[in-house]
Amino acid sequence: MDKQDKKIFIRTFGCQMNEADSEVMERLLEREGYARVNSPEGADLIILNTCSVRQHAEDRALGYLSALKRVREENPSTVFVLAGCVAQRLKSKIFDKAPFVNIVLGTDNILELPKLVKTAIKKPKERFLATEVRGDLPRLEEGFWSSSTYGCGRSSELTGLVTIMRGCNNFCSYCIVPYVRGRERSRTVEDIVSEVEQKVSKGCKEITLLGQNVNSYESNGSDFTDLLREVERVDGLERIRFTTSHPKDVSEKLINTVRDSSKICEHFHLPAQSGSNRILEGMNRGYTSQQYLELIRKIRREIPKVSITTDLMVGFPGEREEDFEDTLRLLTDVEFDGAFTFKYSPRPETSAAKQKDDVPLEMKKDRLAKLNEVCEKMALEKNRRLLGKVEEVMVERFSPREKKLVGRMRTNKTVFFPGPESYIGKLVPVEIEEAFTWSLMGRLVAGSMN
Repeated sequence: MDKQDKKIFIRTFGCQMNEADSEVMERLLEREGYARVNSPEGADLIILNTCSVRQHAEDRALGYLSALKRVREENPSTVFVLAGCVAQRLKSKIFDKAPFVNIVLGTDNILELPKLVKTAIKKPKERFLATEVRGDLPRLEEGFWSSSTYGCGRSSELTGLVTIMRGCNNFCSYCIVPYVRGRERSRTVEDIVSEVEQKVSKGCKEITLLGQNVNSYESNGSDFTDLLREVERVDGLERIRFTTSHPKDVSEKLINTVRDSSKICEHFHLPAQSGSNRILEGMNRGYTSQQYLELIRKIRREIPKVSITTDLMVGFPGEREEDFEDTLRLLTDVEFDGAFTFKYSPRPETSAAKQKDDVPLEMKKDRLAKLNEVCEKMALEKNRRLLGKVEEVMVERFSPREKKLVGRMRTNKTVFFPGPESYIGKLVPVEIEEAFTWSLMGRLVAGSMN
């Protein structure tokens, strides 16, 4: 096979951490002569990078994998890789569910991918399992990104994802992350800054720092706020975002660092999960709803224009109607800018999975629908408060469907507005003219780009 003819298809499920892992896998294989394609048909290598945080996410990934069996029948030489959290959890059981899979790649084994693919091509009838959870983080060698032909990332040359740590030590009772991602391990400040510099040199203007709990970052005496200040010094970098923050670990030092920075965006994603203290205790979240509300007040006192988004769950074991009402009350008290909402589903190995899943499915669905209704009304009201205001927007792309430019405010809200494609990559002032639940419409301020 000619080096230039090798095609790779990657489908990513789940969180931004998986998106970042997929970028690394693509870069590794690009160096082996693979070029990305947008369809599994005709691909020489197919990678599914999967999520296992909820049963629905796992079922989606395995369902898509099953549907790809036809590709194997059409092209027996295609190499199939199942990667990510589902691979880490199920390990060799994947080969029983999908015998056409060649490689099962765990969350800590990404750098082994090129070698495994070469071996799988030579030995197509063998199956390869790499799911060892390592005690330290795999290190990308210096210059890993700088020679990439894909810019700073596979989805955009303007925004980039940088993983600063992996794993979690919190062991929330419903969460599978510590079992598929391992315990917390942080990269060094030097490695992270070097990766940011490389991506910025390829055109990145905005970086999102990723970790299961970025507040827990620690390396050689440097904490997360120390890291933020070092990343802020990178020339050419215009915006910094981070996710996810655990509410119990947000410090005044972090709040003040965001307040005082011209580059760190005014947006906190703070998963509340529930407004019921009884349920929060059962979840092992480490805070009460009162402490969560006080944290929100602290953040808003120091950063008045901040946006706050969250994760909320319904149907946790033992959740009564009054617990659900507490969650609705928290929504009203906080006035979130947005929320990711979910039905509880038991995850293997977690302590909550040992409890009876006693909230009926129909009740979970009903509560989720009510929760979403309140969230959508709240998000729309928050967006309406921006009408007539001028906001800084980074232009990320042109939408052919809307025939408008698309960008994001510092608070992570999406804005559509008319303008030439030459503005992509620029920071521009936009006056907000229309508000919708999850987006805004506006117009460029006259003379702003003269």
